[in-house]
Amino acid sequence: MKKVSFFLATLIFVLGVTGVAWSALYHGVEFPDGAASFADAVFSFDPVVNSGQPGAAYLEPLEAVGIPDYPEGPTLGYVSLGDGGSITLRFTDNSLTGSGDANLDLWIFEIGPDVEDTFVAISKDSIMWYDVGKVFGSISGIDIDFFGWDQTDYFSYVRLTDDGNEGAQTGETVGADIDAIGAISSAPPVNAVPEPSSVFLLGIGLLGLLGFGRKIRR
Repeated sequence: MKKVSFFLATLIFVLGVTGVAWSALYHGVEFPDGAASFADAVFSFDPVVNSGQPGAAYLEPLEAVGIPDYPEGPTLGYVSLGDGGSITLRFTDNSLTGSGDANLDLWIFEIGPDVEDTFVAISKDSIMWYDVGKVFGSISGIDIDFFGWDQTDYFSYVRLTDDGNEGAQTGETVGADIDAIGAISSAPPVNAVPEPSSVFLLGIGLLGLLGFGRKIRR
């Protein structure tokens, strides 16, 4: 029993350091790659601010990075785009890809009592952009396969633009309030090459598994 426990602990450690992700639920949506599925960086932020709206406290773009953490997180948990404003987020440790079916591939987490529409565009290189429709506030998903993409396409950038014709025009949180975006159909980042140390550790784990299996059979 001690050997089994030690082996399992070792295997979990190996999987952890090699970047193996664990499936997780966020507000009822399952992401097979867990926290690694979500955008990691702000590429650009262009809010529309009129007469102090949105308020300065609601204009921190980093609030849209990482897992959806409103209202459980230690900070505000979302960023307001302003009436017609936009934010572009980037995936660095993964990329958005198609699923080959009609399942939703990209999820946008928008919060607040005033549900506001948001236009969505995706890009592979931040230069050429492709519109993939709009989401209608709250927690919404998009099937990028519907727009002609599949598992051979890899996108690193997602741009969200508030629909200025929807939602309230006044208040401190004018515009869509973005908590997070996640690639439920997630692939390794473009041009990613596994680190030698990670490959080595994974190899050790697999060898240990084979050796452990032989001992059991004896």
